[in-house]
This record gives sequence, C-alpha cells and structure tokens, in this order.
Amino acid sequence: MKTKLSVNLNKVATLRNTRTIGIPSVVRAAELVLDAGAHGITLHPRPDERHIRPGDVYDIARLLERYPGIELNIEGNPFHGLDRYAAELEPDQVTLVPDSPDAFTSDHGWDVPANAARLREVVAGFKTHGCRVSLFMDADAAAMAGAAEVGADRVELYTEPYAAAFESGEGLDDWVDRFAGAARAATRAGLGINAGHDLNEANIGRFLAEVPGVAEVSIGHALIADALEYGLGETVRRYLRAMAAAGG
Repeated sequence: MKTKLSVNLNKVATLRNTRTIGIPSVVRAAELVLDAGAHGITLHPRPDERHIRPGDVYDIARLLERYPGIELNIEGNPFHGLDRYAAELEPDQVTLVPDSPDAFTSDHGWDVPANAARLREVVAGFKTHGCRVSLFMDADAAAMAGAAEVGADRVELYTEPYAAAFESGEGLDDWVDRFAGAARAATRAGLGINAGHDLNEANIGRFLAEVPGVAEVSIGHALIADALEYGLGETVRRYLRAMAAAGG
C-alpha cells in the first residue's frame, strides 16, 4: 500500500496573517505542493482564525476542482463549527480533533469512552455529507475498538511522542512498538490508519517502515519549515522520496 502525503497549509496562513497584503498565498502554496506530487491538502480552521480562515477553506475547495483525485481533509474540533464545511463542501475527509479553542496546537487524542455519545452523533452527521471520518487518537491499542464503535472510518495516530523520542533517542524502540501495536489494533477493528504531528523527512522513514498499514500522513510544520531551505516543491519531492524509500 502506498502511503499518501497530505500537506497541511496552516503555517502558510500563519505567515500570511502577520500582514494584510495576502502573501504568501495559501492557494498558490497548494498549487505548488500538488504540482510536486502531494496527494492531498489538510486545513485546520480554528475559531480564532489564527491561521486558516473560512475563506481559505472555500478557496482551496474551488482549487481542487482542477485536481481530480486530490483529497481535501478538513480537521478540527467537531463541536466548534466544523460541520458547516462538511455540509457546504462535502470534503473527502474530516479529522476530528479534541482541541480546546485556545489550544496552542493539537496535543492529545480523544478519550472515546468519555465522549462516546457525542462522537457517535457527530460522526453520523458527517457521514450524511459523504465524508470519511477520522478520529485523532493517541497510540493506545486498547482505544481503537472504541473508535470503531462510534462509527469512525479511520484513526489519525498522534505522532508527537514518536517524533520526540526519535529526536532524543530515548525510548524510541518502545514508542515504535506502541505505535505498531496501535496500528494493528486499528486494523483488527476495521479502521484505516492515518498519522500526523511532528513527522518530518528524517523520522518518517522508520515510522512507515515499522508501523503497518498507514494510508496517509498529514504533515505541515516541518514541511513548511524545510521549504524555507529547499523550496516548497522540492521539499514535497524530498518527503515523497523518503516515504517511498520506507516502503510507503
């Protein structure tokens, strides 16, 4: 199975939002990464509009009409207005993240048992709009069955602990085993597997080589940072080569 790369453009919007002149353009960034071979675009509109704004979501949806087969993944807290985009745009995938409005960044997965009733309802609602639904989850094998029980199609494994261990060298083998176990449990539960958060060109190879069945990785911060050195198109190509070398 070939793992797909969805590029998160939040950090392009963050830079754009420091001025009022509209550059860098989120739409142009999307064109560059797609022309370089990326398989999808991820956007995370937050209530405070700190990066992606509602207009960006609609602009990207219009752009993707010119790119058949490219997926739009809209992520965010389902209780903070995410349903408006699902209803109006019917994106290929929504990734539900348990962020509070003031969260610095996504930093934990769902506690599914504590939110099961609410999640079951919102997941069903998103599916009425034809969206594949992915739940942002910690690498906990025991939690995967619960994600399936509320109706999710996929889980996105929160990979920051793996990335931190890769960087420090401390506990890396244990984290790899933990993510691999969570992926196998997700597969047994009938779930597809996505992954994201702090994956980069250096660490993605081992992750994809040892964590089975990853259908998609969503990468933003590191990829946009690398683009300052290599350019956006070349950075995407470098990431795709690293993924291919890992068998992804």
